[in-house]
Amino acid sequence: MRKAPVLLFLTWACFLFYAGIGLFTSGFLLTRLELTNRSRCREPPGPVPGGGGGPPGEPGACWTAPRFARVLLVVIDALRFDFAWSRPGPRAPRPFQDRLGSLRRLLSGRPRHGRLYRFRADPPTTTMQRIKALTTGSLPTFVDAGSNFASHAVREDNLIGQLVQNGKRVVFLGDDTWDGLFPGAFARASFFPSFNVKDLHTVDDGILRHLYPTVYGGDWDVLIAHFLGVDHCGHKHGPDHPEMAKKLTQMDHVLWTLARSLANDTLLVVAGDHGMTETGDHGGDSEAEVSAALFLYSKTPLFPTDPPQDPEEVAQVNLVPTLALLLGLPIPFGNVGEVMAELFSGPPAGATGPHSAALAQASVYHLNAQQVWRFLHTYSLAAPDLPPDELRRLRGLFDVASSDYGRLLERLGAEPPGSPRLEDELLDVCRRLRLFLRGARAACLDSWARFRPTFLLLQLLAATGPQQPPGSLSVPWTAVSAWALSASQFFYATGHQPVFSAIHWNAAFVGFPDGHVAPLLPALLVGANTFASHFLFAVGCPLLLFWPSVCEGPDAPRRKPPSPPARGTAEEAAEALTDTRPRDGPDRFSAALLQLGLKYLFVLGLQVLACVLAAAVLRRHLMVWKVFAPKFLFEAAGFVVSSVGLLLGLGLVMRVDCAVGS
Repeated sequence: MRKAPVLLFLTWACFLFYAGIGLFTSGFLLTRLELTNRSRCREPPGPVPGGGGGPPGEPGACWTAPRFARVLLVVIDALRFDFAWSRPGPRAPRPFQDRLGSLRRLLSGRPRHGRLYRFRADPPTTTMQRIKALTTGSLPTFVDAGSNFASHAVREDNLIGQLVQNGKRVVFLGDDTWDGLFPGAFARASFFPSFNVKDLHTVDDGILRHLYPTVYGGDWDVLIAHFLGVDHCGHKHGPDHPEMAKKLTQMDHVLWTLARSLANDTLLVVAGDHGMTETGDHGGDSEAEVSAALFLYSKTPLFPTDPPQDPEEVAQVNLVPTLALLLGLPIPFGNVGEVMAELFSGPPAGATGPHSAALAQASVYHLNAQQVWRFLHTYSLAAPDLPPDELRRLRGLFDVASSDYGRLLERLGAEPPGSPRLEDELLDVCRRLRLFLRGARAACLDSWARFRPTFLLLQLLAATGPQQPPGSLSVPWTAVSAWALSASQFFYATGHQPVFSAIHWNAAFVGFPDGHVAPLLPALLVGANTFASHFLFAVGCPLLLFWPSVCEGPDAPRRKPPSPPARGTAEEAAEALTDTRPRDGPDRFSAALLQLGLKYLFVLGLQVLACVLAAAVLRRHLMVWKVFAPKFLFEAAGFVVSSVGLLLGLGLVMRVDCAVGS
């Protein structure tokens, strides 16, 4: 058997496995079609009941009148909720507790001017995916976690694009991830490299050099500052470290200074993109990772009542429609977030009477619901992901609530001021619109995690190979299985775990203490550190051809050398010598390599298949995104690395074999 066909056949088998993994990945992990539609100011998302909304000729008017002229958005990376709020207790405070005292002072001094929320992120809790959620209001896919090394430009409609499209000046300071996501979108920007997690100060100090002159200069409509020191401190030291206390104290001083310098027409938004574990990592869906903090503050009253004793919880995507309508902008087309209606409790233009707060909330809820239904309808026409029964149910909820809202607007002139019945009906409309919005988001979450069993068939096809021929070059299944499992054993023995939060990011800086210019090299270093055992064992797999010699051992009884052949029996002599000298039987040696390669791929495929079955059967399990999906991704990546190493190892052995033979 020739050498080239052996490698080509094994390569074909590997690609069958790759195709199966790809099909299962596209069917199991969160996947969705990214629509490129854009919301436009002069195109409301649906019919306007009673002719509401801003007049066409009014400057700055859009779907609704703006309530703020400017927004100052401060993103503190990995600002976990308990960094901003904690209950007093008998124990001594941990290093990260009670460090953001400015938030507490602002809330106690002006309770209706600010509010603290538990800001709940959707997994995966990596920075790039959270930025996408904070700007598009959509649900970034789980597979996007791999793009955290190299950000790709956002193609969907988003808040940054709406700001630019409507003539707003957007200034950015901080994490250079935003440059990859929104290239050329900012009027002015100062980007700083974000990947060196050992550097706690370069990004934050760079922001502070530009922040205060920019704020006081006033040449902006939206100013975004993305600080990274807290996140890097978590990666380097963890939350329970004196450096974390210093970094949070620095952030506290920044927030207090910004709050005091606000103009009356400016809203301050302080948000964490995700939290962190007790070891300072993130990427999964544990409570510590998905629980961030959100703080809103203005020098003018924002809320009709004092804040509740325990902060409320809001989804991270809810910030997108809220900021869009507060600035008088269209909500991004693909948003599935729910507007924070209590920020719109003030009466809209021309509304009077005690029911104006409820009317204002119903108005923004209705706009939000129209936008979400428009997205669902458009998406269902472009992709079959959303189940028709659920769409009909949501359409029924939306139609009834929208019809009732229109009838209430028609009755406003006839009802006496302060009518309790009208107030109750407005609140009921708000409740039903909220029910629709939350149902729509839940439907998207459920529908974008689908299972396709095609992978199972491809697994069987890929594992099908030639039957095992007899002979001493045949490696037993036990040896091949033990070798493949040893790769997994060394993966765990070297301190790795199949979860994103356990990746050894510090490996990216071994030999490069000053960091990197491009993200490719650190990605390769981290990948090499993570999957080194898979690669090395796969490259060494051809050594198993010597398994029979190993099993014999030095004390095993020696086989007698074959007797000199009789005249005319040269072929039998060659056959006998093949048992001890592979070079004398090149065809059987090539067949043995092919057989060994297929066995190794089959054992690796069984490991991936086990993860596939676990993820498929438990796809609705509470821990699917924390345990089963990451395990599948790590196992699939390990299979790819191992298969490449196996082909390299077999190719090397064949090259040596050819050199010896010549």
